[in-house]
Amino acid sequence: MPLTIVMYHYVRDLARSRYPLIKGRDIAEFRGQLDHIARHHHVVTTEAVVEAVKGGEPLPANAAWLTFDDGYLEHFTQVFPLLHERGWQGAFFPPVKTVVDRELLDVNMVHFILAAQPDPTPVIAAIKAYVDTRQGDGIAPFEAYWREFAQAGRFDAAEVIFIKRVLQHALPETPRKALCRQLFRSFVSVDPAAFAQELYMSVDQLRMMVRCGMTVGGHGVNHYWLNRLSPAAQEAEVDASRAFLGSLGVAAKDWVMCYPYGAHDDSLRALLARKDCAIGLTTRVAVAEIGVDAPLMLPRLDTNDLPLTP
Repeated sequence: MPLTIVMYHYVRDLARSRYPLIKGRDIAEFRGQLDHIARHHHVVTTEAVVEAVKGGEPLPANAAWLTFDDGYLEHFTQVFPLLHERGWQGAFFPPVKTVVDRELLDVNMVHFILAAQPDPTPVIAAIKAYVDTRQGDGIAPFEAYWREFAQAGRFDAAEVIFIKRVLQHALPETPRKALCRQLFRSFVSVDPAAFAQELYMSVDQLRMMVRCGMTVGGHGVNHYWLNRLSPAAQEAEVDASRAFLGSLGVAAKDWVMCYPYGAHDDSLRALLARKDCAIGLTTRVAVAEIGVDAPLMLPRLDTNDLPLTP
C-alpha cells in the first residue's frame, strides 16, 4: 500500500524575505506543488495513516500525507491557510524548545549563517580558528573533522555538509553551542532571542491549528540527533515531547514521532514502541509502503522530489 509522505521545512516568499538564499520552498512554488498533489494524489489524514499502519482501513490509491518540520511561524501564516482552504490536513512537528521556550535552535542558526554567507570559506576559517585554539577537552584537530565530514550530500556541497555536521553534533555540546552563537552573531548579526521570536510559531497558534483540524506530533525537545544520545537521554526527550503533545490535547496512544535529522536507532524505536508511538518518520528517500516498511521507520520524499506544477 504506497503512501507518498512529503516533507517540508521553510515555506516563505523567498524573494521578499531578509534571507532569500535560505533553502526552502517559495510560497508560489508551494501553491503550484499543492495543485500538483491535488491532481495526482489523494491527501490523507494522520488518523487515516495510523489506522492503515495498524491494519485497519486501507488508504486510497495515490495517497499523500503532508508533513511540516520544526514549528516555523510561516507554517501558521502561510501553510495552514492554504491547507485549510482546500480542506486538507497537515501534520506539524515542532520541537518543544521552539514554541514553548522560544529558543533559537542550533540547526536554524546554521541555516541562517549559510544563507547570510553563501561562500562557506570564511565560515570554515572561523571554525578552524575556534577548533585550533581549543585542543583537548574532547575537541579533535580540525583536520580530523574535515576528513570525516567534508562529504557532499544530496543537496549540499562537501563544504556545507562539513559546516552542518560540525555545528550539529561533531563538537562537544558546550563548545559547539558557543561556536554556533559566535558565528551567528558574526554572520547574521541579529540577537538570537529576538530572531527566535520571529522564526517560530507560538503555542497559541499551534493550538488554533489543532482546533481547525491540523495534527501535531513529536519532534523532540532540543532537535538533537537522537541516535547519538544515551537511552536515558532519549527517554527524557521522548517523555518531554509526549508531555507537550498532551498539553495540546494529543492522545497518549498512537501518536507520531518525527525524528530530527531522520536519526534513530534500535534503542529509540524500542522506547517509542513502549510509549505507544504508532509511527516514526525518517528522512530516508522513498515512497512508503504500508505493510512492508516498519511503522517506526517510514521514509519520506522531500518537497524537491515532487513537481511544482500540475
